[in-house]
Amino acid sequence: MLKTHFISDLTPTLDGKEVIVAGWVHLIRDLGGKKFILLRDKSGIGQVVIDRNSQAFQVAKDLTQESTISVKGVVKADKRAPNGVEIHALEIRTLSVAKAPLPLDVSGKVKADIETRLKERLLDLRRPEMQAVLRIQNSVVKAFRETLYSKGFIEIFTPKIIATATEGGAQLFPVIYFGKEAFLAQSPQLYKELLAGAVERVFEIAPAWRAEESDTPYHLAEFVSMDVEMAFADYMDVMHLIEDIFVNMVEYVKKNNEEDLKLLNHELPKVSKPIKKITYKDAIELLQSKNVNIKFGDDISTPELRTLNKELGEDLYFIIEWPASARPFYTKRKDSDPNLSESFDLIFRWLELVSGSTRNYKREVLEEELKARGLNPVNFEYFLKWFDYGMPPHAGFGMGLQRLMLMFTGLQSVKEISLFPRDKKRLVP
Repeated sequence: MLKTHFISDLTPTLDGKEVIVAGWVHLIRDLGGKKFILLRDKSGIGQVVIDRNSQAFQVAKDLTQESTISVKGVVKADKRAPNGVEIHALEIRTLSVAKAPLPLDVSGKVKADIETRLKERLLDLRRPEMQAVLRIQNSVVKAFRETLYSKGFIEIFTPKIIATATEGGAQLFPVIYFGKEAFLAQSPQLYKELLAGAVERVFEIAPAWRAEESDTPYHLAEFVSMDVEMAFADYMDVMHLIEDIFVNMVEYVKKNNEEDLKLLNHELPKVSKPIKKITYKDAIELLQSKNVNIKFGDDISTPELRTLNKELGEDLYFIIEWPASARPFYTKRKDSDPNLSESFDLIFRWLELVSGSTRNYKREVLEEELKARGLNPVNFEYFLKWFDYGMPPHAGFGMGLQRLMLMFTGLQSVKEISLFPRDKKRLVP
């Protein structure tokens, strides 16, 4: 009973051919002298027909939803069936019987709230909608990687147990490392900068951790960070690269995930080059003109971004040249106005997706910026020492995969995107 075909492989051209398929019992229906099983595998859902007088009928009587089975049968073309074919069962083998009733209805007939879905996560991930999300995510990551490979970037893998905070602050998870205190990495920032000083163009897709107190649809304690760093470049170069990446990701998903987007009833936003840019200063003035209570130096939070999005009328836009005091120590100040920085955020409607900048590449400047933020340069010596040996100008960005996927799926929470989300309330499953 070795599996010979996936459900999606079955087409009317196989009419009369004997095949073996395997998967999960999605639904069972009794119609007169026959049983119908909707069988689901990773590729889709197909229909299995079982005659009452067959051996397979006796086996099917004991099946429950989400049981796993293997089916040997003959393909029959039928326009009424999914994909225009059905399988007339000759033999069914029960591989694993699922308990009944299920704690979550995978077929979707009975809707479940987000808390139930996350508690019963494996069953939730079997739902066709969630499988569509996973396939779209696979395409997004593939397009991201291929765009960077085509531009000479090298994929890297940096340490995730680190000696000191990447950016300062309290959002750290301490760990005991052979009797010493260490931390889970907030980002690969400092290591990817160093590697840009060795091989020029690098990127990484890997987990990162922040002890995030905010319990919102947009925050996780553990997330997947997509990071890029490039030597001999500034923040404008990096924004051009981001434009290429986003255009390619959208085009790739449109081409390869049409059915998945239909299943989610989601239409991708239009993305074209160049993506609109507005300076932080102009954004503050625009918000003030709309009677928003905000001043220069303030963060632009979600309510203000909603107003800004409405005024700009763009799905994607850069806010550039943020106040230098609001950015990490490695962010370069503008030569023409040291109160501002060569930095940017890429916003999707009212959600920050990407943050990046030109980096400081002179040791004395880095030390001054650390001190200005109350950080001790001695604690960063493992990083600073390499700036004595010809560190090139460089720039880069970081992007959260789960937030990015909200744009590509239409879902409303990063917890839905994360396979097994970790936040303030969840450590299992």
